[in-house]
Amino acid sequence: MALTTLDARTALVVIDLQKGIVGAPTTPYTGAEVVARSVELADAFRSHGLPVVLVRVSAAADGADAVPGRNETQGRTGARPEGWDVIVDELSGHPEDITVTKRNWGAFYGTDLDLQLRRRGITQVVMTGVATSIGVESSARAAHEHGYHVTLATDAMTDLDVEAHRNSVERIFPRLGETGTTEEITELLAKTRAR
Repeated sequence: MALTTLDARTALVVIDLQKGIVGAPTTPYTGAEVVARSVELADAFRSHGLPVVLVRVSAAADGADAVPGRNETQGRTGARPEGWDVIVDELSGHPEDITVTKRNWGAFYGTDLDLQLRRRGITQVVMTGVATSIGVESSARAAHEHGYHVTLATDAMTDLDVEAHRNSVERIFPRLGETGTTEEITELLAKTRAR
C-alpha cells in the first residue's frame, strides 16, 4: 500500500539507533545514512509538536535479563562495551522525547511504549531503525496487533542482511501498514499539518 495519510496524532518510533549498533556493517544503507534520515524525520515531527520515541535495547551485564529459549544461532557471549546502549548523539538531547528501554527484539513487549503512546492519544506510528528484519519488524508487528496505523520509512532502516531487509520491506511491511521514503513522509507531514 502506498503512503496515503498521517493521522493527527502520529508518533515517530526510532528503533535501536544507539552507539553499539549503528556502526555494524549494514545493508542496503549504512548506519550513518539511517541515523541522518531518522534525524530528519525526528526534526520534522518535533517541529509539528508530535512525539519522538527513541527505543534502545539494553541488557544486564550478567545476562540475567536475556530472553530465554533455544535457537539455532549463536547468541552473544561476553560483556558488551561501555556505552553500547546509549542513543547516538545526533538523536539525543531533546528533553521532550520519550525514551523506551527494551530487553528483547520488539519495542512493545515488557516496556511502557504502548502506555506512553496511548496517554498521548497516538493512533499512528512511523518507524525507523536497525535492524529491519529484527527490531523494526518485531515492533511493527506488535504496533499493528495493538491497533496502531503503521508507516515504515523504508530508507531510514537497514539490516545485517540485504535479503532479510528486502523480505521485510517487500513482503511483510505491506501487510502491516504503509511504506514510504523519508522524503515522502516529511512532505506528507508538512502537507497534512498545513491545513
